[in-house]
Amino acid sequence: MVAFLDVAGMSRWVAETGVERVLTELVSRMRSDFRRWPEFERAPRVASHSPIGVIELMPTSDGTTYGFKYVNGHPSNPAHGLQTVTAFGVLADVASGYPVFLAEMTLLTALRTAATSAMVAKALARPGSRTMGMIGSGSQSEFQALAFRGALGIDTLRVWDTDPAAMEKFRRNIEPYGFDVTICGSAAEATDGADVITTCTADKANADVLTDDMVGPGVHINAIGGDCPGKTELDPAILRRSTVFVEHEPQTRIEGEIQQIPADFPVTEVWQVLTGATPGRRSATEVTLFDSVGFAIEDFTALRHANAATRGTSYVRDLDLIADPADPKDLFQLLAPAVAQRATA
Repeated sequence: MVAFLDVAGMSRWVAETGVERVLTELVSRMRSDFRRWPEFERAPRVASHSPIGVIELMPTSDGTTYGFKYVNGHPSNPAHGLQTVTAFGVLADVASGYPVFLAEMTLLTALRTAATSAMVAKALARPGSRTMGMIGSGSQSEFQALAFRGALGIDTLRVWDTDPAAMEKFRRNIEPYGFDVTICGSAAEATDGADVITTCTADKANADVLTDDMVGPGVHINAIGGDCPGKTELDPAILRRSTVFVEHEPQTRIEGEIQQIPADFPVTEVWQVLTGATPGRRSATEVTLFDSVGFAIEDFTALRHANAATRGTSYVRDLDLIADPADPKDLFQLLAPAVAQRATA
């Protein structure tokens, strides 16, 4: 039997534990795994691109546990009543090859993306940052706000989206958590006075949703919407005057904001900052930029955290996923009852 955390179980676990607490715990576990980054298998995800979206597999292993995530990204889905992103993930025991945990990852991906963003911002943003400008108020936005409050103390949110209904949805969902929320009339207004700027838009296009004139000295940019070839959010001029940090450089060169600039442009992998091998922010006026595309180790961390937190609880149920004959060399015996029943019918 394989432990299965379905959508209902995931929702109950997060809601009953508390979204902000789950995010804070995930930030802590994420930091620990980033600090042991060299122990993991690391390769760019396997992606199948189409004109309207992408389907990806994201695998990794630390030598003891193997994990992968299946995920899609289809920006036009909401127009058809579907999610832009859906996902599920698996953990397996390296010693036997048997899967041990299967989970929905549409919710869990939102949690792990927000936790990663907050973890990096904690290391790079100016101390005392309290205001975040948010360009894009879709499915990620509430999770980002709560993660940044837990990690940095962000309590003021300035929000802009091309969809007024999405902004009202965000206000309705997040104001009960005690944030000061301003719905803005433009991206420039949302970023005015921000300590941190988060960009998270969905269109599969090379767009400048954040232009150079919107970014003041000392800002930390959390760029999470550009995550596949041909999909970016930032004016290239911002990249050229920022110190850029990435997850796994070979993948980000293909999919991130830095796909817009020459391949020799210097970037720093985040794990090097978290281990102290490389400095992070060097001055109060430096612009730091996290060019995040998502990486398999983050999903691995999120799956392990969800598994540890829910195993043995009512949130999970057993799934009869793996054929397990009494004689491991006689798989055919599993057909015997059905064959016998058919013969006597």
